[in-house]
Amino acid sequence: MSTMNISLPDNLKHFVDQQVAGRGYGTSSEYVRELIRRDRDRQHLRGLLLEGASSEATEAVDASYFDSLRDRALGQSAK
Repeated sequence: MSTMNISLPDNLKHFVDQQVAGRGYGTSSEYVRELIRRDRDRQHLRGLLLEGASSEATEAVDASYFDSLRDRALGQSAK
């Protein structure tokens, strides 16, 4: 694992310390890693949404589409 040092103003350092103590993180590094993972996941989701929004339109879906999808999923999980 690589190491990265960051400088924070006192008010942000105090905030991080509060988050670590109050939310069950073992260290400030764990807290920062979690923030980075969430940001990475958010950016990935944003990319998928933008890709979907710019793709060709397909047929409209209705309740029967979701019913058949649910039936297929339940059928596969029973195997």
